[in-house]
Amino acid sequence: MGLFDIILVLIAASLAGVSMLPGVRNNIWWGATVTPLASIIGSGFLVIAPLLAAVAGSYALAAMLGIILLAYAVGHVIRYNIHYAEPLESGGGPRGLVFSSRVASASLSVAYVISVAFYIRLLASFALSLTPINNAFYENILATGILALIAIIGFRRGLRGLEMVETISVSIKLAIIAALLAGLLWHNFGTGVWRAELVADDVDMWTRMRMLGGMLLVVQGFETSRYLGRSYSADMRRKTMNWAQISSALIYLAFVALVVPVLVYLPGGKPDETAIIDITAYVAPVLPYLLVLAALMSQLSAGIADTVGAGGLVVEESRGRIIERHAYPVLVVASIVLIWAFDIFQVISIASRTFAFYYMTQAIITAMVARKNGHFRQMVFALALAALLALVVVFALPAE
Repeated sequence: MGLFDIILVLIAASLAGVSMLPGVRNNIWWGATVTPLASIIGSGFLVIAPLLAAVAGSYALAAMLGIILLAYAVGHVIRYNIHYAEPLESGGGPRGLVFSSRVASASLSVAYVISVAFYIRLLASFALSLTPINNAFYENILATGILALIAIIGFRRGLRGLEMVETISVSIKLAIIAALLAGLLWHNFGTGVWRAELVADDVDMWTRMRMLGGMLLVVQGFETSRYLGRSYSADMRRKTMNWAQISSALIYLAFVALVVPVLVYLPGGKPDETAIIDITAYVAPVLPYLLVLAALMSQLSAGIADTVGAGGLVVEESRGRIIERHAYPVLVVASIVLIWAFDIFQVISIASRTFAFYYMTQAIITAMVARKNGHFRQMVFALALAALLALVVVFALPAE
């Protein structure tokens, strides 16, 4: 291991250590931020750059910016709904509000169950990929065990218990991402190469736009703040969701901008998480090992984040009759059934469209409430966004 590798390991270890100090770990604002942030920077982080290279070529950074702006627009309407729609859902709202909210919640619950199964199944696949028992049966066994552990922690310790595991995994992941960005920055500075001519796949523009629309789901997860109302105030959820989206946007943009010169080493064929892990060896030999750990933490933190979001959704829809501690095991059992009954890598396409449908419904709710409140510019914005998201629902090609 060379000096540069040691420096990168020290960067990751130092940042992880600082983020796990009690003053940081127990900070209530960080607690409210970590769930949406964990889901946004989830399983899609490592695969987004190869995907963008294949779809947008040398315009990968511009495509990433477009995806982020669309996601931020969706986050804006959800923050509006936290402030204005939530108080009306128990009565006094415009006609159709309660029905639209129920439809949105139903679609999101399906998406969450599938995505939790997907994240944890992918974690198991990754963990066993370098072992002699890397087959579907043992991957399902490991995924079931991890999900059972999440259910036990959720049942015994509730939201705080899951947030503790989530915070640790997010801290490790973000520390490794910081080391990765530092390594890429130094590599590009040393080579003097900051851009590359990337050749996109030979597809028509309509197909290209459909694929970019599907990548909206890579930055999904900010909506989990909507269902943490039992633990955090509306004002705190809106602010921490906004912070999670802005900070994750900066991380995504910096990563894509810095990794472009290295993407010339991508192998042909369908890109996956291991592709970006392998090519980082050109930057520093230690990075692939760090990124394997980051990938595992990504799946774990994203899976827990969506479990937390789903638990909050169940509590809200049951009007508090079901508490979060009891909801977590039921949700986990549903995810376990999915893992054993279906090819989860095919079922995730259903979740992708369902998330887009949920976002569309949230935009429609915003338009309803904005009309009632006389916020006509907000209403027009929400209707335009709903129309755009309807196109994503119908035509997008899922990225995960």
